[in-house]
Amino acid sequence: MDDILHQATGCHASVHFHHRGHVLARYSSRHGHLARRLIQLYAGLALYGASSALLVRSGLGLEPWNVLHQGLSERTGLSMGVVLTLVGAAVLLLWIPLRQRPGLGTVSNVLVIGAAMDATLAVVPDAHAVAVRVPLMAAGIVLNGAATGLYIAARFGPGPRDGLMTGLHRRTGVSVRLVRTAIEITVVVTGFVLGGTVGVGTLLYAVAIGPLAQLFLRVFAVPPASGGSTVVAAGPPRRAILRR
Repeated sequence: MDDILHQATGCHASVHFHHRGHVLARYSSRHGHLARRLIQLYAGLALYGASSALLVRSGLGLEPWNVLHQGLSERTGLSMGVVLTLVGAAVLLLWIPLRQRPGLGTVSNVLVIGAAMDATLAVVPDAHAVAVRVPLMAAGIVLNGAATGLYIAARFGPGPRDGLMTGLHRRTGVSVRLVRTAIEITVVVTGFVLGGTVGVGTLLYAVAIGPLAQLFLRVFAVPPASGGSTVVAAGPPRRAILRR
């Protein structure tokens, strides 16, 4: 009887230990998964701001929203990063009537990108030689695509400008393509009139950012915590591209 009781007790302890180990493993896996997503989120946002600053220093043309930010910066005397943050906050307020719900990535987008841009502009000087300006432009576009993949693949919510686009699409019934085009033409023209830089970099960015974003979304795709697979960029890349 004692032997039987000892075996039963030992078996129960073994099962309990195995169950506890399984729970701890799942807990560790979930937290490791969350940590990776958070790292991707903030690394992507910081890289986005830094890559945009490289485009500024190249002087060969900016992304659509940064044409506006630069124009406003020229007129107000505020840094581009501060203008980017203020415009992002203003756009976020437009989410209220559109009934959009921000996520951690949305709020972080407003706070991090502008700070990263100003920090990079503070250490990277203006480029004057074409041999320097062209590589700065190319690096800015490619790194911007990588930043897009990092940030969006983390799945913490869209940026303020992305949410404005999708919100207007849902409320008006107008296609995403048309809404995005109308918004970007408006900000580019307004920014150019205010003194923002439009050039070959603007055109190359418009052509290259879609394929680059699609590529890096797949590179930085985060699998679900359960171990299954996730297709982060299943739809057209235009729906996942950050628009500053």
